[in-house]
Amino acid sequence: MAKQKKTIITCAITGAIHTPTMSDALPYTPDDIAEHAVAAAEAGASILHLHARRAHDGGVSVNTDDFAAFLPRIKQATDAVLNISTGGSLTLSIADRVKPATTFSPEMCSMNMGSMNFSFHPLANRYKDEDWKFDWEKDYVKNSDGNIFRNTFRDIKEAADTLAPHDIKFEHECYDVGHLYNLKFCMDIGLFKAPIFIQFIFGILGGIGPEVDNLIFMKRTADRLFGDDYRWSVLGAGGAQMTLATTASQMGGNVRVGLEDSLFIARGKLATSNAQQVAKIRRIVEDLGCEIASPDEAREMLDLKGGDRVNF
Repeated sequence: MAKQKKTIITCAITGAIHTPTMSDALPYTPDDIAEHAVAAAEAGASILHLHARRAHDGGVSVNTDDFAAFLPRIKQATDAVLNISTGGSLTLSIADRVKPATTFSPEMCSMNMGSMNFSFHPLANRYKDEDWKFDWEKDYVKNSDGNIFRNTFRDIKEAADTLAPHDIKFEHECYDVGHLYNLKFCMDIGLFKAPIFIQFIFGILGGIGPEVDNLIFMKRTADRLFGDDYRWSVLGAGGAQMTLATTASQMGGNVRVGLEDSLFIARGKLATSNAQQVAKIRRIVEDLGCEIASPDEAREMLDLKGGDRVNF
């Protein structure tokens, strides 16, 4: 696959792993999510990957009302591509998890390409009982060792068929090499059309580790399976965020940063915002000779339907 000319920066503003106790910078109110998203776009992110949270306690949410509280505000303030997660819950059905996408018809949605153990329970050991800001946080984190994130082949087909009329491009999240083969099967039966956009994910407990050798292996496997029919990006969780993003940019890939994936800006130093992480990876990528893609350039590279066809 030929090296692309420009690098897309995706910023994942907030997610379903980190809780308010872990960082004062983690946005969870609609005001904070909107503010962080707009600032990240201004810093250079052309795609904003978005989850919703409960405003009163920061808990994860797939409620359409929680999305509606910030999506129009972000769209009004920036021309960035808005990407709505179809994750956000380890207990709800795929039918519930795609409701925000069917309601708002965004340009992009994330899609986990398989079921997996998805755990972050070791994070609970960093905090004392009295440290937690909200009652739900401790059990949510501690008990994640029993989590299975479900996306069966039936689930993936249901999501693809449900969202097909909306002409949504998926960010295919692949946490291990088997997910690439799942995606290949789904393409072979006509669920997704080229060019597909793959997010290689490294460093989540339950998925492949954050070593450069694994990035090379995943990239070579994708090349073999998809040829010129895919574009790709890298998400390194935690401390692997900047190193793997830098490596990916030099390999011709795109990058993803954000407080969903890492709360830090440097070893032992919490980030103050999503925009700070975007600014850092932009500086690194540009210093190494790559150009950053604008939102419209990202739309062209990924064959997106355009921001004028969303429903918010």
